[in-house]
Amino acid sequence: MKQAPLKIGCVGAGYFAQFHYDAWARIPGAIPIASVDTDIKKARATGLTSYNNIDDMLAVENLDIIDIITPPETHLEMIKSALTSKVSAIICQKPFCNSLDDAKIAVELASKHGTPLIVHENFRFQPWYRTIKHRINKGDIGTVLQASFRLRPGDGQGENAYLDRQPYFQKMPRFLVHETAVHWVDVFRYLMGNPDHVYADLRKLNEAIAGEDAGYFILGFDGGRRAMFDGNRLLDHSAENHRNTLGECLIEGTSGTLELDGFGNVTLRKFGKTRKKTVLAAQPYQGFGGDCVHALQSHVIAGLLNRSVFENEAADYLKVLEIEEALYRSNDTGSRIILG
Repeated sequence: MKQAPLKIGCVGAGYFAQFHYDAWARIPGAIPIASVDTDIKKARATGLTSYNNIDDMLAVENLDIIDIITPPETHLEMIKSALTSKVSAIICQKPFCNSLDDAKIAVELASKHGTPLIVHENFRFQPWYRTIKHRINKGDIGTVLQASFRLRPGDGQGENAYLDRQPYFQKMPRFLVHETAVHWVDVFRYLMGNPDHVYADLRKLNEAIAGEDAGYFILGFDGGRRAMFDGNRLLDHSAENHRNTLGECLIEGTSGTLELDGFGNVTLRKFGKTRKKTVLAAQPYQGFGGDCVHALQSHVIAGLLNRSVFENEAADYLKVLEIEEALYRSNDTGSRIILG
């Protein structure tokens, strides 16, 4: 007997939500049926049955998945509401919840209800990082000793920075790490495991915004392995679309180096050699960042239909939030922070 499509209700219809709605419409086994936004016009613009609050949607619709695409300060209450219905899973965008304490409450509540709660942390699903992980697992670069990423989106200069796309960026008291670099905290965990200590040096360059927009951090791993994030939102990198990869990455091992450029090419150079071999060629992708939204949401559908393990379940993602808190504490104290 053929499985009926899983019914999706989306909460939020702001800028980034467009990528969620587009992805759901392209995923076999899923059907988006409802949209919620406090601005009902935005909800109606999705073409789905529209509501201006989640409780009204839940009172009418029989849903399988609730996809929360709202700002972090709303997440805990949205999750509480979602858990009053008998959904098969809840997906929640990052930054996940407004604080680590709120995130822990959300995880505990979801666990009590037996409902999978997955954080929509999609960068690890970008095709270049999947390729890099595959090549690491194959042993193409030997033992990974260090990784580095240079964030250079070039969108942070002047008093109008971010206003055309996500204006709330200007008012976030914690910005570079909390909103952006947290992606690479998760990517580095995906590629190298959990760090045991961190060090951060953050700064604000554009006085028009509230939070930090440049800085460095180092994640320390066992065996002396390191990952470094070098971020500056005011500067750019060589790319036609600066939001494609958002920067450039090196993964260096005892037998070679994997390199990601701003176009989405991944190359492999063997140790002691000069020639680079392309292992993933740049290509046009539908959607955002290598269609990573589609990849993550497809992963959730596959997990429900096949009863397979989910990546980025909220209980595991708490580690990312703990690392984030440690990075800000390191910056405030000027010291290396040992992780528990």
